[in-house]
Amino acid sequence: MLPYNRKLKLRAQELRKNATPQENKLWYEFLRKHPCPFTRQKTIDSYIVDFLCPSKKLVIEIDGSQHYTSDGLEYDNIRTDLLESLDLHVMRFTNVEMETSFNKVCETIQNYIDAYNEY
Repeated sequence: MLPYNRKLKLRAQELRKNATPQENKLWYEFLRKHPCPFTRQKTIDSYIVDFLCPSKKLVIEIDGSQHYTSDGLEYDNIRTDLLESLDLHVMRFTNVEMETSFNKVCETIQNYIDAYNEY
């Protein structure tokens, strides 16, 4: 069971209501009806991840420009380390990848899921 921070529940709900266009595209065009259930804006420890597939131990993050500042990169590294310590695999995609290579993003996610099923 993943650690849950009840204090972040309202913030997670807010993020779901105000998702970025890239998050909405991935959710509505690929993850929402995927055979492996995904949740969005899931609270794990002191963080909220964009998407989680618990059965495949997969976290998907869609990163905007704020993630590429020195502070953003440091924060993401700390966050990724914590998630990986919980035996989760973190996949990161940029907003640009979502806009220009959406099919490739979906294929990458599906390839991970398919490979996970082989173990």
